[in-house]
Amino acid sequence: MTGSLDLPWSDPRLRIPHAEPGNRIGLFGGSFNPPHSGHRLVAEVALKRLGLNQVWWMVTPGNPLKDHANLAPLSERLDHVARFADHPAMRVTALEARFPTSYSARTIDRLIRLRPRLSFVWIMGADNLAGFHRWQDWRDIMQRLPVAIVDRPGATLSPLSAPAAHAFAAARVDEACAASLASRPPPAWTFLHTPLDSTSSTALRDRPGRENPRRSATMP
Repeated sequence: MTGSLDLPWSDPRLRIPHAEPGNRIGLFGGSFNPPHSGHRLVAEVALKRLGLNQVWWMVTPGNPLKDHANLAPLSERLDHVARFADHPAMRVTALEARFPTSYSARTIDRLIRLRPRLSFVWIMGADNLAGFHRWQDWRDIMQRLPVAIVDRPGATLSPLSAPAAHAFAAARVDEACAASLASRPPPAWTFLHTPLDSTSSTALRDRPGRENPRRSATMP
């Protein structure tokens, strides 16, 4: 597992959130370093357009494809995410740290086995689609549950060029039918167009005057 666990095992945010059998659950994973209004927009769009009962913001201990030099502590990121996920149908969890794994494919497999009576949909911003084929077992993710991709600035053409989109072109669902995605057998994916929010975690981290999260976490 990448990243470090700075939470006690008793912290409720390490548990799988409660949901009733038959619920449609959107899984929205990321390092959220830091979270921002663009993330909130992706979660809101998925919640409404897919007809979900809940969206789970899954804060990962650390993305295997990203540099962890400026990764804020997990507990700090969970606290920040909670402010953006302040909605009755949104939950914040670091369940990957308890499993433990940093790979989405393993998390998905575990959740499907532990909660077989829930209908899961994977949610991601379109800015991740171009590199989705570099994720571990990305084809298995597409084969295990429906996937919803929400538009992000500069990524609107991703469905036309991304290797994953080409590989599963026949499984694309028109966004007019997005509300049925959670009940469709995988592979099934859709691209949701929406007004765009240009905020990015990278820009926020690079903002002048912002402290390095690792330094601020260790200094007295």
